[in-house]
Amino acid sequence: MLDEPTAALDAETEHELFQQYTAAARSKEASNGRITVLVSHRFSTVRMADQIVVLDGAKLVETESHEELMANGGQ
Repeated sequence: MLDEPTAALDAETEHELFQQYTAAARSKEASNGRITVLVSHRFSTVRMADQIVVLDGAKLVETESHEELMANGGQ
């Protein structure tokens, strides 16, 4: 569970770090059913995820990939 792990980093360093997280999560070693949960408010970070869960307060609003969310025009 990664909860805003890059809040104090500049945008370039944050992007590099999340590229490494993404590669590790998608590696053969991680393909045994593990799930990585990332909590972030930064759009540039969230769009890297395979599945995005959109919350409005405590209410689940949408859950899809970045491309699907954009195509559907939701929140």
